[in-house]
Amino acid sequence: MRRREEYAYVLDVIPPELATYRLPARVRRDFPRDSTYAHLVGEEHFTLLEVTLKPGAKVEVGERVYVGAGQRDKVDKIVRRIKYDELQPPAREALPQIVRAIVLANEKKFVDWFNRAGPLTLKMHSLELLEGIGKKKAQEILAERRKKPFESFEDVKKRVEIDPVELIVNRILAEIQGKDPYYLFAAPPPQEAT
Repeated sequence: MRRREEYAYVLDVIPPELATYRLPARVRRDFPRDSTYAHLVGEEHFTLLEVTLKPGAKVEVGERVYVGAGQRDKVDKIVRRIKYDELQPPAREALPQIVRAIVLANEKKFVDWFNRAGPLTLKMHSLELLEGIGKKKAQEILAERRKKPFESFEDVKKRVEIDPVELIVNRILAEIQGKDPYYLFAAPPPQEAT
C-alpha cells in the first residue's frame, strides 16, 4: 500500500533558471523549462517530494502546502518521490527544523506511539530503534507505561529521563536518509528503477 501525503512542508524552491543545473535530465525532459520546482517533506509519512508550482505561486521554505488529491492552491504537479541524496544543501539544512516542527505539532500522535510501541522480533523492541535506547531503558519505558500511559512529551521526559522529541526527530531523519532497514515513522525511500 502506497502512503500518500495530504500536506507537505517546503524545503527548497528551485527557480526555472536553476532547474536546468539541479534537476536530472529525465525530469527536465518531461516538464516545461519555465516551471518552478520545489522539494517538500510530507507531514504524515515524511515522504520527500519534488513538485512543480503553479505559475505565479510563491512559497517560502517551511511553508505548509496542500499536495493531496483535487484542487491545490500552490502546487501544480507532483513530479516524483525523491531520495535524501537528491536534496540540495539548503533543503538538507532546513530538514531537521521542519521535522522538529512537525513532531511538535503532532505531539499526541508521537506520545501515543510511546504508549503502543511493540516488539519487532523476539529479541528486539521497536523502542530500541531510537538512538540511545537500549534494552534496559526500553524495559523502563514499558514499566512506566504499564503504570499509567504517557500523556505528553514532558510526561515522557520526566518519568523516563529521555528527550522524546530529540529521539523521534533523530529517528525520522535517519529513516529519511535510508540509514536503517526498519521504518517506524517515515515512508521508505523510493526504489531504484531497474
